[in-house]
Amino acid sequence: MSVIIPNWPAPNNVKAFCSTRDGGFSVPPYDGLNVGMHVGDDPSIVTKNRDWLQQYCQMPSSPIWLNQTHSTRVIEVSQPSHKVLDADGLVTSTPRVVCSAMTADCLPVLITNIQGTRVAAVHAGWRGLAGGIVEQALDKFSDDVLIWLGPAIGPQAFEVGDEVRQAFCDYDSHAQRAFSATSNCGKWLADIAQLAQLRLAKIGIDQVVKSDLCTYQHDQQFYSYRRDGVTGRQACFIWIE
Repeated sequence: MSVIIPNWPAPNNVKAFCSTRDGGFSVPPYDGLNVGMHVGDDPSIVTKNRDWLQQYCQMPSSPIWLNQTHSTRVIEVSQPSHKVLDADGLVTSTPRVVCSAMTADCLPVLITNIQGTRVAAVHAGWRGLAGGIVEQALDKFSDDVLIWLGPAIGPQAFEVGDEVRQAFCDYDSHAQRAFSATSNCGKWLADIAQLAQLRLAKIGIDQVVKSDLCTYQHDQQFYSYRRDGVTGRQACFIWIE
C-alpha cells in the first residue's frame, strides 16, 4: 500500500494523507484500494479496504464518510460517527475526529488553521467549486489557514463546455487564465486546481500548496471517473491528534 502525505507546512499535531488505489482487496474494475461504497463494488470488500486503510494509517477513529452530491454543504462535526452524512465538506475542532473527502477526478481540499486547532476536508467538483464550497468551509474558520489541493484531473485531460468556463469567469474574470481552447468548438481544457487557487486568492488566501498530481494520467496510482467510467474512489483524510 502507498499513501500520499501532503507537502504542506501544517502543524505537527495535524495529520493528513491521501489514499491511492495501490494495495487493497477490490477486483476489476475497482481493482485496488477502493473506498467508495456507492460505485458498485462488493460492500464487504470496501469495508475491508477501509478497515485496512484505517489501521495502516493509524487513524484514531473511523473516518466520517459523506454522501457527496456536488453541493456546497459543509457540516461541523464534533465526534466520530458511523452515519454517512449528506454533504461535501466536513469541519472539526475536536481531536481524533477524522474528516474525509472521496474523489475520482474532483479536487480534494484539505484545510487547517495555523494553530492546528481546526481542520476541514472538502470535495470540490467544478459545480461545488463554482458554487463556493471552499468559501463555505473557510467561513467556519476565524484565523489564518493553510490549504492543500490534492490529486485531481489535470489540465491536459479535463475538457469542459462553455457553460463551465462562463460559471467561473462570471465570478472572476481572472479565471479565464485557467482555461485553454481545444480543437473542439465550444470546448475548453480546465485547470481545476488553478481555479481553486484563483478563488482563494480573490478572498486573500495565498498559503496554498498544490499536489500537482493528475488522477487521469496516473492510472496505476489513482481512480479516474473521466478515464474509466466504472471505477473506485480514493480519499483524503485529515484530523487533529
